[in-house]
Amino acid sequence: MSENTDGTVKDPNHWTTGDEPATGAQLSYLETLAREAGRELPENLTKAQASELIDELQGQSDRLTGGDQG
Repeated sequence: MSENTDGTVKDPNHWTTGDEPATGAQLSYLETLAREAGRELPENLTKAQASELIDELQGQSDRLTGGDQG
């Protein structure tokens, strides 16, 4: 989610550009996270949907949660 200058977090569904197609950077990062999580990515994600999915998949990623390092 995006943090406002006053420290509050703005819900991606309220972004003025949230309905636009996901950016290349979002999709690239999502592909990495989804591969690590063994998940398929939905097609035609919006920026808001991509942001929410990034948050969800980050919570499942060993890379970010300090899971088994091998």
